[in-house]
Amino acid sequence: MGAGHAHKLYRHARSPVHALPPHCKIAAVFCFVLVVVATPREALWAFGLYALLLAVVTAAARVPAAFLLRRLLIEVPFVAFAVLLPFVAQGERVTVWGLSLSESGLWGAWNILAKGTLGVAASVLLASTTELRALLLGLQRLRMPPLLVQIASFMIRYGDVVTDEMRRMRIARESRGFTARGVRHWKVLATSAGALFIRSYERGERVHLAMVSRGYTGTMPVIDEVTATRAQWTYAAALPLAALAVCLTGWMLT
Repeated sequence: MGAGHAHKLYRHARSPVHALPPHCKIAAVFCFVLVVVATPREALWAFGLYALLLAVVTAAARVPAAFLLRRLLIEVPFVAFAVLLPFVAQGERVTVWGLSLSESGLWGAWNILAKGTLGVAASVLLASTTELRALLLGLQRLRMPPLLVQIASFMIRYGDVVTDEMRRMRIARESRGFTARGVRHWKVLATSAGALFIRSYERGERVHLAMVSRGYTGTMPVIDEVTATRAQWTYAAALPLAALAVCLTGWMLT
């Protein structure tokens, strides 16, 4: 996988969560999200307990709450959709603060907000405590299709390269006095986007030829073999198992 690649989402710290093998954390987060999705939406208290479990993990990982909350802003588009849902959904209507809202729409909005927020928070915690390179090694360990792992690896490696190319093109435009102010400038931006695509495609071809000349046959060598002890698996399973107990209780009480 090459050298490590730090990311803005990752927060370096010494904690029991950081020390867990990546495949243990990936499996734990995946199972936790499945349990949250399977929880009946009427069990409001269950989602509060899920949030408390994530808060405990956040404290154990020594991730500041402000850091986590800022990363949760990525779900703003889904929040906007959930806010509109009670107004456009069909079914029985109820009056809330003088507004006629769909009852099924309200439940749907709550379902999206609660489960989506918990899923995003768990994913952000995973990214905050695991380096990108370690995540790829964890996916390999979990027997994810090698081609998908390679695609993700190349995206991580060359995403910053393409971003830097975009920055240089923007500086070149601005140095020539260009500033996008309206529809009449879209043609210039579209031309820049096309040039960026061509440059990225050509760079990809050059990288592929360089890899083939060095013996690349379609699979990447595994440099580090990550392993996990039974105790580490047990520690990682604490979150999804506790969530499963909450989920089963929720189904029995609804």
